[in-house]
This record gives sequence, structure tokens and C-alpha cells, in this order.
Amino acid sequence: MCGRYSLTTPIEGIRRLFGFERIPNLPARHNIAPTQAVLAVREENSVRTCFMARWGLIPGWSKDPSIGAKMINARAETVREKPSFKTAFKRRRCLIPVDAFYEWKTLGGKKQPFRIAFDDGEVFAFAGLWERWQGADGADVETCSIVTTEANEALHDLHHRMPVIVDPHRFETWLHADEDEAARVMRPYVGVRKLVYHPVSPRLNDVRNDDEDLSRPIELDPELLKEPAKKSDDQMSLF
Repeated sequence: MCGRYSLTTPIEGIRRLFGFERIPNLPARHNIAPTQAVLAVREENSVRTCFMARWGLIPGWSKDPSIGAKMINARAETVREKPSFKTAFKRRRCLIPVDAFYEWKTLGGKKQPFRIAFDDGEVFAFAGLWERWQGADGADVETCSIVTTEANEALHDLHHRMPVIVDPHRFETWLHADEDEAARVMRPYVGVRKLVYHPVSPRLNDVRNDDEDLSRPIELDPELLKEPAKKSDDQMSLF
């Protein structure tokens, strides 16, 4: 899954990669969390634009907006069939700019956060879906979800899932191609860039913390990083 990420790249650098025309005023964010407003990119009438959407997709037919908190991720394996996502996958795909994301691994009985990014530190794109939901007051609310898939070789020791990362040459495919072509984008990342990760402060767990220190590596007890010894199938248990 993907439950936290960051976007600290200056807006001009984001615009160069994604090609949207209007440049918003966007502060650096080190701890983006579900239900918050996030930057997304779509193309309408042949013009690529950025917009702010609440992270946690609310299907247009839903009567309860709280469902969005459970819809922060859409599984690539089922996105074409799930009622909550299938219409958005068919008609409303988007790109979500990001420069790092976080996953947790249990070490010594505690969940330790890790920061994952490309080794060049540059901004990249998640595959996203968006929806427009109308509240009881008639106001439109735009929401989004991040598509996830199986972890690639670089990350499988950390977590079994990862966000779908879209290479720039596949942006148009993800935004506009038919469902079969778009489905081919939803694969574990295998591009030339290298994903790397390091442990970060547990302060990340509190969404109220949003500062540069959250991205810095911390030292862990080396014993925590050791894989537990596997019990031999041939060894008889005395208990």
C-alpha cells in the first residue's frame, strides 16, 4: 500500500516534468497523509492541468463521504472490476507528483518507517484515479486514490506492495489510452532509475509533524535488521 509520501521539489521542477500550464503556489510537504489535499495532474480538452484533490477517493454514487478514508489505494489487480474504482479507471486517470514515499516494517516488535525515493532525488509520478463527488450542499469535492501493485525486487524485502510508478514516456498512455493499454502501465517498477530506502524518525507517524528532519536517515540497531533464523524442516521440535 501507500499511506504517506512527500513532495518537496520546487514547483517549477514539477511543472517541467508534468507539463501543466498554470503554476500553483505549493509549499514543500514532507508528510502527506490520507484525507489531506494533494497535487494531481490530468488532461482535459488537450490541456494538461494540475488540481488539488482530497486523498481518499469518494465514488460519485456514494452517499457517505467518510468512505474516502478507506479508498486511499486502488489495487491494480482489481481496479477494473471494483465498483468504487472501475469508472474512474475507465474515464478519470491522473498523475500524482511525488519525490519520496514511506513504508513501515516491523522491527523488534515496533513499526519502523522507511523513506523510499529514486537515488537521483528527482520528482516522479504515481498512477492515480480521481472522482468528483457532490455533497448534500451541492458543492463538488474532487478526490483521488493511488494505484498499487506488487513490490519490485528493490522493495520486496521491505513491503509486499508498492505504488504504480509511471515513467514519463507512459504519461500519455496512462492519462488517455484505453483500458487494456492503461492496464499495461500497472506493473512493478522496472525502469533504469534505482529505488533506494533508509529508516527515518518515528516522528513521521504523527501527521502533525511536517518538516525536513523527517526525510533524514537515522541509525538503527544492526540486530534489528538481521533476518530471523529459519527453522529447519528436518529439525524435530521438543515441544
